[in-house]
Order: sequence, then C-alpha cells, then structure tokens
Amino acid sequence: MSLAAYCVICCRRIGTSTSPPKSGTHWREIRNIIKFTGSLILGGSLFLTYEVLALKKAVTLDTQVVEREKMKSYIYVHTVSLDKGENHGIAWQARKELHKAVRKVLATSAKILRNPFADPFSTVDIEDHECAVWLLLRKSKSDDKTTRLEAVREMSETHHWHDYQYRIIAQACDPKTLIGLARSEESDLRFFLLPPPLPSLKEDSSTEEELRQLLASLPQTELDECIQYFTSLALSESSQSLAAQKGGLWCFGGNGLPYAESFGEVPSATVEMFCLEAIVKHSEISTHCDKIEANGGLQLLQRLYRLHKDCPKVQRNIMRVIGNMALNEHLHSSIVRSGWVSIMAEAMKSPHIMESSHAARILANLDRETVQEKYQDGVYVLHPQYRTSQPIKADVLFIHGLMGAAFKTWRQQDSEQAVIEKPMEDEDRYTTCWPKTWLAKDCPALRIISVEYDTSLSDWRARCPMERKSIAFRSNELLRKLRAAGVGDRPVVWISHSMGGLLVKKMLLEASMKPEMSTVINNTRGIIFYSVPHHGSRLAEYSVNIRYLLFPSLEVKELSKDSPALKTLQDDFLEFAKDKNFQVLNFVETLPTYIGSMIKLHVVPVESADLGIGDLIPVDVNHLNICKPKKKDAFLYQRTLQFIREALAKDLEN
Repeated sequence: MSLAAYCVICCRRIGTSTSPPKSGTHWREIRNIIKFTGSLILGGSLFLTYEVLALKKAVTLDTQVVEREKMKSYIYVHTVSLDKGENHGIAWQARKELHKAVRKVLATSAKILRNPFADPFSTVDIEDHECAVWLLLRKSKSDDKTTRLEAVREMSETHHWHDYQYRIIAQACDPKTLIGLARSEESDLRFFLLPPPLPSLKEDSSTEEELRQLLASLPQTELDECIQYFTSLALSESSQSLAAQKGGLWCFGGNGLPYAESFGEVPSATVEMFCLEAIVKHSEISTHCDKIEANGGLQLLQRLYRLHKDCPKVQRNIMRVIGNMALNEHLHSSIVRSGWVSIMAEAMKSPHIMESSHAARILANLDRETVQEKYQDGVYVLHPQYRTSQPIKADVLFIHGLMGAAFKTWRQQDSEQAVIEKPMEDEDRYTTCWPKTWLAKDCPALRIISVEYDTSLSDWRARCPMERKSIAFRSNELLRKLRAAGVGDRPVVWISHSMGGLLVKKMLLEASMKPEMSTVINNTRGIIFYSVPHHGSRLAEYSVNIRYLLFPSLEVKELSKDSPALKTLQDDFLEFAKDKNFQVLNFVETLPTYIGSMIKLHVVPVESADLGIGDLIPVDVNHLNICKPKKKDAFLYQRTLQFIREALAKDLEN
C-alpha cells in the first residue's frame, strides 16, 4: 500500500511540472524510488516469512505423538508379499524408487533446514536415520554374527524404553534374538510375549488322560528295562489303583530327591508323575522327541507346568524333557513357537537354584550362536548361566555321592538360623549352592558344572527295580555326557564327595584308554576328594544288619572293604595318578553320621580316605557336612579355593 501511494505521488509531480526537469534531477529521483522500493520488498519478505513460520509452528500437530500411538496399536512383523508379480512389477519398482528418493530429500532437507518434520520421519522411517528400536532389530538380523551379538547386547542393556518399544522387539525379533535376550542377565521381561493360547482339552478328557495318551503314542520297542517299566506302570494302572497298591509309600521325585510324600492325598498326581518319569527317559532318544513334538507334547507339558506351579518335582521333570528335546536342533523352532523361551526367561531369574539351573540348561541347548557344547540330562552349568564377555579359561566339575544331588549336596552347612533365613534367599547370609554363589565370584573365569545321577541305598528304595548300575557303568555314562559338554577342551579340576570320588577315578581311567578322550586326561590339573572311601566304607559292613538297608543296592555292595572291584580301582588309579603327577587334596570327616534316628556311623574312616598321594586333612564334621562349609571364610572353603587357584594358576594367568 505505501509503495503504491508513493509511486502515484511521484508520477503526479512529474506530470504536473510546468517546466521540464533537469536530467540529473530526474535520474536522482528514479534511484531513490528504486532504493526505497528494494528495501520495502526485502523487509516485507522477511516479515512475511517470519509470520508464516510462526503461524506454521503454532498450528503444526506433533505427528510423533500420533505415530507412537499407532505403534502401540499395531503389531509390527516383517512380512513378504506372496504375490510374486507385485514384488517384481514395473509399477511396484517405480513406486519403491520414488519413495526412496522422497525419503532422501526429506532427510536432507531436515538436516539442512532443521525442518520440524525431521523428528517424525526419523522415528518412523526404516532407514539409517530411523529410531534405535528399528536399527537394533535390523542389526539383530545381520549376516555378520558379531553384529547380531552386539545388537542383542545393546537391547538387553536398554532400560529407558517405553513399554510399546519392548513389545515391538518382542513381536518383530527372530528366534535367535529372542533366545539371546533370554540368556542375557539384564534383559527386561517385557521383551517376551506371553505364550500362545493352549489348545482346549478334548471333551470328557483330562490332563492326566492326555499325558497317558502321549506316552502311549511313543514307540515301545528297543527300550531299556527301566523305560519299559515306567511306561507299562503308568499305562496299565489307574490313579486310584496306583494309590491303593502303593499305599502312599512311593513318590517319584526324580534325581536325588527323597521318597517321602504320599500319593494317596492326590491320586491324579500319581499317574502324572510316573508318566513324566517315563517321558523323561523317552526324551533321551532323538526319534522319540520328534514324536513328542508331533503329538502336541510341547503344549501339553506347558499346561502341566502351569497347573503345577507349586510342585517343583513336576516342573523339574517337565524342564528335563524340554532340555532333552532342545538337544535336537531341528526342534528349536517348535520350542520357540510354543512359548517355552518366554517361560524359561522368567525361570532364569528365579531365586531357586534348581529352577534357574534347569532353565539355563534349556536355553544353553537352544543357543547355537554362542554355545557349541550340548548339556545332556544331569549336566548343569552353575556359572556362567548367562551370556558373558568374561573369557572362560578352565572348568571345575562337582560330582556328588551316594543319595546326593547336583545342588543340595553343595549347599552351605545348615544351622537353626540358616534354616529360618533360607526362604528369604539371602545369599549373603546363606547359600543353597556355594559353588555358584562363592566360587563363581572368587573365580569368574571358571565354568562351574555340577553333575547329577541317581543312586539308592537299598533295592527297596530304587527308582527302577530292574536298574543295576555299577560304578563302571555310571562312569562311562557320565564321561560321555561330560565330553559332549566340552569337558576336556579346557583345564579341569575335579571335586567329588563320597562315592562321587570313585566315579571320578573310574572316569579318568576309562578316558586314558580311549584316544578320543585323551584331552580329558591331558587337561586334568587336580582332584579334590571329600571323604571318598578309597578303601571301602563301614556303610557296606552295617548293611546286612540294618533293616533299612535290607537288600543293599549295588552301589553299597561295591563300597565294601573286600570288594575286588574297589581294590582294583584303587591300585590302578594310584599308579596312574602318580604317573600323570596329578595334584590331589583329600578331606576326611572325624565325626560320626546319624543314619535315620537310630544308627550312628563313622561312614568313611581316616584310613579309608587316604588315597596314598596328596595332603590328607581331617575336619571335625560328619560325612554329610564334609562338603558343606559353615561360611565363606571357613577353613574348608578357603582351603578348597586355594587348591583350585594353585592348580590352575598358569591357566588363569594366561
């Protein structure tokens, strides 16, 4: 408006002039008009630009919020069109290139002009400038293994995301990433979706009946006597007749658990426990695992797992089956799809060592990215149970004795105060497994393995009446399992209690005669024996006079002082150990042990615990507590720790 008025006035002045102006004055006025006009145009442009930008900023909607709300509502999965023509058509290719070009232009303009639309495009677009969630997802699917592992590590260490961002990962990640997150100690449980809904039970059917049908569908040929025994017992007896026949005297608790509960109280639990025990044995055969999966066993076992949340024995046998199935890599996808990874990720964080260790075994067998070894039934890694950047330089193996177990044998010595505090799971005051709690912290570069196997004092109490396993048989079985777990690839220290020491001696002798096991011998650095009856035990002498030990088991018979097999084992191993110059440390109890409420017995006397080489240290405890230190600074633990460090000194330094 001002510019137009000024121009009109100037024109009128020129038009109404009575005398022609001078030439200089005319061009001076024109220059003034141009200067004034230019300044007005420039100032007006700047003013208009400012007003437009201010107005735009005032009315712009925060599209990032909208996109986040959309992310919360949608399931993000990587999909590929089934229409091949759509993927390869000219129109589709042109549209794809056009979109890519537009994205690049928008990204470039956002960087140069700091466009307010930069944030939305950076969080939604799936390119190099996309949000961290999608970048990590893309990295986790890289062809480079190192990149994949780094992506999983970064995911597990992220704790500032919103809930929907964890859910995006849970919905869009592949099985390898999911397993890696489950084996990462810091992972948030929001990374794991709930297992898919279980199929409904058939009409007029029950979980117990479904379990029996699953067992009946498995092959019944080429089975050992014990599998046949458990299978026929579970299939031929109803829950009522089993409870009546056994009179509440039998209970299947699995490896190393006492038989003290009555089945009469919960009749349906009887057949379930026998069926599970049989399925555990079947799951040790690869072809039977295929049948279990094909017949819906993964879903049925998951239903049982949920129903028996308060029954560790049932859950333990179920996890043993899943762990055995995970040994077969072609079944990994089925195990992941059925939701077992999410269940085991939660179980890994349990304060109960039995639950967390079984879950760790399952996930380690599923994790083929970072684990080459395979952990068969009865072989449990106590440390490290998660993925770790700590180099593992040596192995320490724990072998329990008669009526022992992989975890309870190695607990801290019980006391009245400890019994009260145990439910609190305060490991600073009491530990249910000192190798996992104390030794792992003192020697983090060790892989700590605990082995479990079944034993019994009497054939009356044997899990399987047809089972007659000698020390020689058990040693071959354990040696095979340990070699599959990679024992022998690193330096090894063996730690054993009672009959477990005899198994260690027999395993080393057997390994020395097999060329494929030579690494086990070459890498053995030392052995610790906790009250091992090298020359026999008084337990075998008393067995014939004690009602409880009527019909003593084969394990007990082999512990007698006049046992030819025991004498041969001692003579052969002593010569072998001297030749190999093994470092040896022997502990022995000096106090008697109560067996039941009536019998008081010095199970392993000092003269029997003397191997003939290595230090022999008497300790004022009984046979059960010789491997259970009272506390971390107790002599029993500190001397054990000192031996391990000395035996592995060169290996740990390297």
